[in-house]
Amino acid sequence: MDTKWATTELAWTAHPETGWEEVSGYDDAMNPIRTYQVCNVREVNQNNWLRSDFIPRKDVLRVYVEMKFTVRDCNSIPNIPGSCKETFNLFYYESDSDSATATSPFWMENPYVKVDTIAPDESFSMLETGRVNTKVRSFGPLSKAGFYLAFQDLGACMSLISVRVFYKKCSTTIANFAVFPETATGAEATSLVIAPGTCVPNALEVSVPLKLYCNGDGEWMVPVGACTCSSGFEPAMKDTQCQACNPGTFKSKQGDSFCMPCPANSRASSGASSVCSCRNGYYRSDTDSPDSPCTTVPSSPRSVISSVNETSLVLEWSDPRDLGGREDIFYNVICKKCLPERGMCSRCDDNVDISPRHLGLTQRRVAVRNLQAHTQYSFEIQAVNGVSNKSPYTPQFSAVNITTNQAAPSAVPTVHLMAATASTMSLSWLPPEKPNGIILDYEIKYHEKVSSNDQGEAIAHTMTAQRSNARIEGLKAGTPYVVQVRARTVAGYGRYSSPADFSTNLQTDPPKSWQEQLPLIVGSATAAFVFIIAVVVIAIVCLRKQRNGSESEYTEKLQQYITPGMKVYIDPFTYEDPNEAVREFAKEIDVSCVKIEEVIGAGNPPKLLSYRGKTASHLQAIPLEDFTPSGEFGEVCRGRLKLPGRREIIVAIKTLKVGYTDRQRRDFLSEASIMGQFDHPNIIRLEGVVTKSRPVMIVTEFMENGALDSFLRLNDGQFTVIQLVGMLRGIAAGMKYLSDMNYVHRDLAARNILVNSNLVCKVSDFGLSRFLEDDPTDPTYTSSLYFMLTYSFAYPQGGKIPIRWTAPEAIAYRKFTSASDVWSYGIVMWEVMSYGERPYWDMSNQDVINAVEQDYRLPPPMDCPTALHQLMLDCWVKERNLRPKFTQIVATLDKLIRNAASLKVVTNSAQSTGVSQPLLDRCVPDYTTFTTVGDWLDAIKMSRYRDNFVNAGFASFDLVAQMTAEDLLRIGVTLAGHQKKILGSIQDMRLQMNQTLPVQV
Repeated sequence: MDTKWATTELAWTAHPETGWEEVSGYDDAMNPIRTYQVCNVREVNQNNWLRSDFIPRKDVLRVYVEMKFTVRDCNSIPNIPGSCKETFNLFYYESDSDSATATSPFWMENPYVKVDTIAPDESFSMLETGRVNTKVRSFGPLSKAGFYLAFQDLGACMSLISVRVFYKKCSTTIANFAVFPETATGAEATSLVIAPGTCVPNALEVSVPLKLYCNGDGEWMVPVGACTCSSGFEPAMKDTQCQACNPGTFKSKQGDSFCMPCPANSRASSGASSVCSCRNGYYRSDTDSPDSPCTTVPSSPRSVISSVNETSLVLEWSDPRDLGGREDIFYNVICKKCLPERGMCSRCDDNVDISPRHLGLTQRRVAVRNLQAHTQYSFEIQAVNGVSNKSPYTPQFSAVNITTNQAAPSAVPTVHLMAATASTMSLSWLPPEKPNGIILDYEIKYHEKVSSNDQGEAIAHTMTAQRSNARIEGLKAGTPYVVQVRARTVAGYGRYSSPADFSTNLQTDPPKSWQEQLPLIVGSATAAFVFIIAVVVIAIVCLRKQRNGSESEYTEKLQQYITPGMKVYIDPFTYEDPNEAVREFAKEIDVSCVKIEEVIGAGNPPKLLSYRGKTASHLQAIPLEDFTPSGEFGEVCRGRLKLPGRREIIVAIKTLKVGYTDRQRRDFLSEASIMGQFDHPNIIRLEGVVTKSRPVMIVTEFMENGALDSFLRLNDGQFTVIQLVGMLRGIAAGMKYLSDMNYVHRDLAARNILVNSNLVCKVSDFGLSRFLEDDPTDPTYTSSLYFMLTYSFAYPQGGKIPIRWTAPEAIAYRKFTSASDVWSYGIVMWEVMSYGERPYWDMSNQDVINAVEQDYRLPPPMDCPTALHQLMLDCWVKERNLRPKFTQIVATLDKLIRNAASLKVVTNSAQSTGVSQPLLDRCVPDYTTFTTVGDWLDAIKMSRYRDNFVNAGFASFDLVAQMTAEDLLRIGVTLAGHQKKILGSIQDMRLQMNQTLPVQV
């Protein structure tokens, strides 16, 4: 509705009739307009109402009213009573039909709903022309079919020139190749309305769901999900369309890339091609990508050379002249045996040896052995590449024909005497090095040895043997003999072996040769080696058993291996027996020294949840997904520990539930094995374990204030910036210590930081680091992307990840390092400076992953120093190697603490992140969006004082806007931080009301 364009009477309802009056007039452009005027300032107790016609709501949840009006300055009207006003009130009334009458609804604030008191920026006097004021107010949520506007005058002299009623929307838009429809804004100015998206034609989703957030100003923000152009289509029209590739071009994959010309030897005759087909005679292998050129088969090898040596030969050749455009060239050697009388050739027998192999050769040389003598062979050398199997033709080859010849076998190596008696000798020998064929048998020649004084010749004897050993009988006792052996093939006998002299025995057996003694020698050596191994193993075991205090010499050496004097963390799961790690790193406590006083967490989910050992009083206002079931191992208790010679102290006690398995006991005690290796004032201290009695216990120091996030929520606004930075400095010092020990925490969050009575923060919860390890043999320790996107916190048994606190590379690739701990530390900084606010508010985990991937980063919390938010942004650098080390973080915080003035510079949240303001300014709401003072207190998280305001009479925003620090103190707001937050919001309220009353902050 816009009365500016009305050409006839508006005929709105006025009460009483002597109040508002409809008057015709002209605007600055001399266009006729309809206005309403009222000026009964000389009469007291004015209460003049004006109601518009019925305005249909349609589907709008929140409407905006623009009012143009003039108001006369009361000081310019002489002789008037004190009832003159310069303001008027705006109301609305919802109805399901146009049912209002002159008397219904009643002319009063209830049933009408007040929107605001409207005051002019400028008023005018009789000597001046009227100055037009323009004001815009909004109200909602609306739920009925329509509504009326009402204007109340309490004694002003004014003219209502025009009224325009409108709503805001996010227009249809295209983002990430997805179309998002026109969407009306939400019921509140800070509401975010989700609009689902659909991919543009010829585009496909790459991440789901597709949605955009429409904020209260009608602006789109934080796109979630994306589409990209499918194969065969490329981005066009400023990334709002996907157009088909032109003929001769192609695009093989879905994505944002553009079409490319077809590779060599390929073509695309039509548009929208995802692959270019190869021309005739050209091919792609199965491993070639669609954007690779087409290639062909190689030509035949060149310059084949053969070198025959009796029944062996060597073949060599050169590369083909044409490799077919490929580098993956291989060679095959095909052996064929030819029969000249039949004029045909067939494949060679399996006994032909082609070395190194006959198929898939990368070198251009082979050796062929075991050919038959006096036989004709044909050898084909084929050249093949990655596309030869695509060609319908036989690979091109070069052939060479050869004929073998046969030589006699070579000489037999040395003959050995295996045994001898008075009349026999047992001999053994090796086959010839070059048999040159199949050995048919061996011939043994022997005769008596003739002395140099004997002029005669000894008579030689021969015998044959089928194998490489023989026994000669009928010899003379104590007589030396000369023995030689030769082999025979189809080509005849080979040469004899060198003469060997052996003697028969006189009466006793001759000494055993070294061959006969070889088994005894090998057996003795083996026994000695086994004995040495046993001695070494026993020595190692004894060395580990020798302990010095609570740590073994073995562990001490490991811990001091990297840096002298600096212990290095040792994973307890590397021990073959995890109980050994518990005994080495955790002190055993006698159960009589432990006294349990109170159970502060117990039960199995979902009956009762505890916060990793924190007290029940700290469990309020924490999201369910940030809890770990306390029943995982057993109960968490508070108790006392009294060790001999030491004073009694309060401790926290974790117990292992009855009926546990060996694995549950190991996992339960693994945290103690880890914690026991640390000794730092900002790391939770392990007092010891109880393992020799039931129940099994882990005893740690007791932290009076519990978890850091819930502690901050309970004490919102009560600490100075220096105190908060001091807490952050302690956490960073603890993480620096862990990083120096090569320990990666993997679950650094404010919920896992404990606070003692002196506000000292200590890092705790060392269970997740091990459970996130992938164990390929055990599906218990695996995780899936589905679970990582569904749950924001990782229970150890599920292997899930705390999305809001985890670095992108750890979510995507499970790359957990000290750099990913630095990312998590940046989130902890944001939690601390926002007094326990939930990171990324109510955004889903999938939205968080997408937003971070699109370089969105959390804005600075309210009153956060610029230097601290810059340090957070440094921790959230996408490239992990560019993030600061914990050593640098500690140094930076120390510098800020020493230079407190640097902490007084506060960042403008919208400028620091590049995100539209309505999402970021949730803590500084527009008071006009709330119906009651209680709603406003809820928005600024001060709802605990709702009754204080109501009981003291501050039930309207007009009264609240006049409050001072003394008023807050009087109604019971005694905390300085809470006073500051409320008064700061009142200051914003006054600015919105255009008032200038001073506020003491």
